[in-house]
Amino acid sequence: MTPTIILINPWIYDFAAYDLWSKPLGLLYLAGYLRRCGFKIHLIDCLDVHHPKMKADPSMKMPTRRSYGTGKYWRKKIPKPSPLKDIPRPYSRYGLSFKIFEEELNKIRRPAAILVTSLMTYWYPGVSEAISLAKKKHPGVPVILGGIYANLCYDHALKNLEADRVIKGNDPRFLLQVLSDFGITTPVSFSDSGYAPYPAFDLLTRIDYICLLASTGCPYRCRYCASHFLNPHPTRREPDEVLDEILYWHKDFGIRDFSFYDDALLIDSDDHFMVLLERLERLQLNLRFHTPNALHVKKITRDIAVLMHRTGFRTIRLGLETSNFTMHRDLDNKITEGDFERAAHLLLKAGFTCSQVGAYILIGLPGQSVLSVTDTINFVARTGTTPFLSEYSPIPHTFLWKEALSHSKFDLASEPLFHNNTLLPCWDDSQKKELPRLRKRVLEIRQRYRGSQH
Repeated sequence: MTPTIILINPWIYDFAAYDLWSKPLGLLYLAGYLRRCGFKIHLIDCLDVHHPKMKADPSMKMPTRRSYGTGKYWRKKIPKPSPLKDIPRPYSRYGLSFKIFEEELNKIRRPAAILVTSLMTYWYPGVSEAISLAKKKHPGVPVILGGIYANLCYDHALKNLEADRVIKGNDPRFLLQVLSDFGITTPVSFSDSGYAPYPAFDLLTRIDYICLLASTGCPYRCRYCASHFLNPHPTRREPDEVLDEILYWHKDFGIRDFSFYDDALLIDSDDHFMVLLERLERLQLNLRFHTPNALHVKKITRDIAVLMHRTGFRTIRLGLETSNFTMHRDLDNKITEGDFERAAHLLLKAGFTCSQVGAYILIGLPGQSVLSVTDTINFVARTGTTPFLSEYSPIPHTFLWKEALSHSKFDLASEPLFHNNTLLPCWDDSQKKELPRLRKRVLEIRQRYRGSQH
């Protein structure tokens, strides 16, 4: 009998959560790989907005969904974990009810293994809950944990979660070896020299959008980012391979919205991203593309801006972080004076609107002043683009980690819950009191743009 493996995308436990083209892409790639190996796959997506039994529950309010497939999750308020009890905000579990989760577990009578992914380090309570319930329903079945939290907080996961194995890295061949250690053999033998299977989005209840990876990793070493740790060996797919995937999802599943997950989409674009854009332009497919992970502003050229507009890009996010260029030299050294203004001008001239082009502004960095954030918000407004505040989360294994430890009153090293960006863990109370004013200023700019476009 063909062995079945259960794959679980756990709940989010947090003060806030929003589906901004958020899918467990690594888990879906793994599902595609394991299917190719001959396993049957049962995916349990705890963040499934479209689960029919959740929608049929009259006591639940349907989450609001917005354009391009984004929107809210199912939400249930829950008690705050002890370390966060003094934070004056409601805390929630986002996703399916426990009852539906257990029903999904019961659909597979004898799974060979249960694989659980993990994302933000401070979301580990949802991961822990999923593992505990899975082991209760299927005692004796090996539960294997991987993902971002497992990599960044490996020792914490080993000590505090009930997984039978915690694995690092993202090489699926290593997972096959781990499965073999538990006596689970691969049903089908194949060569890895061929194409990589597409992520198994077809296992979702409904596909609102597709997340794309044209490359992995990033050549920059920004001090606040863990990309170099999670993907130490950058890779790049051929433009034709990415195009074939876009065509597959569009033609076979009718998908129009595609979100690029790349950390460095525009690097060496002449023989990579530009080639993809040129081929997309010739096809005239009427698709919509989004770049929520931010583009490197230094790499934006007139040709890239024009082609992105012609091929249907709707959401452009730029990695500004701060307009304090002295701080930039210490943080990332990826932008110099004039780069952002030039990129913004090229994008707006190509036809993008003010609201389509947004700039991420890091807030809550160790040693960062409130005045610096205010200046950056006003700087973005002067360029005619939209500011987006991005609260800093301290991340283990980043170059800024030690500095974060020294600036925070929280015990970041032993409790990942304190990594939560809602806490602004590296700012003091006087700085945090200025957050409503900063958000109000951002809202004023957005409202001004909306008013000018009617």
